[in-house]
Amino acid sequence: MTKIIINGAKGRMGRALLACAANRPEIEVAGAIDQGDDLAAILPRAEVVIEFSFHTVTPGVAALCAQQRKALVIGTTGHSAGEKEEIHAAAGRIPVVMASNFSTGINALFWLTRKAVEILGPDFDLEVVEMHHRLKKDAPSGTATTLLEILSAVRQVQLRDALRHGRAGIVGERTRNEIGVHAIRGGDVVGDHTVIFAANGERVELTHRASSRDTFAHGALRAAQWVIRQPPGLYDMQDVLGLK
Repeated sequence: MTKIIINGAKGRMGRALLACAANRPEIEVAGAIDQGDDLAAILPRAEVVIEFSFHTVTPGVAALCAQQRKALVIGTTGHSAGEKEEIHAAAGRIPVVMASNFSTGINALFWLTRKAVEILGPDFDLEVVEMHHRLKKDAPSGTATTLLEILSAVRQVQLRDALRHGRAGIVGERTRNEIGVHAIRGGDVVGDHTVIFAANGERVELTHRASSRDTFAHGALRAAQWVIRQPPGLYDMQDVLGLK
């Protein structure tokens, strides 16, 4: 049995994790905490912490897990460069799975996106469109950012130079190297992501739509069971699913 602590238990993902864990006898929720609760006090009860709180909180959670040698699964997104450095430092002491999306389907999309860029070549223009519920705080989404990183890596361009966040006004013709991203917010959309490959005469679109947070929750629980058996290091959901 895998003993877990859920940090951010009152949020949308936290509630989904609690509901899904209740139906999995191989998982025991040793603690469910949120803002104002003391993680250090209950950390000895568990083998792994699943972190779905807020990006500024994650480095402290990572440092505490490293101190007490507990594995960590991070689903929180929107981290600054400095916060990522602190997470990487913790991963030198404990195993950490950090993923922008824990869905099996979206990780298949990551894999397919990489293959599509390689196969289609440089003549296809690249655009990413994502839509989420009206309460989402960060944009573009962590999942969209991962897709953008895949596209720029295969094209061998610097993302900071190639990225275009929507377009307004007289922006001129689309450049050959730019990668567009468009963030849409509205209603209660769980998460839609589309990667568009557009060339003269044809267009390819890869789309993933999530209709329930349970898909993310089950993936995060799977990652928690996997990570406790790993040596220290920074992993992602591609490692968990054996897609690398």
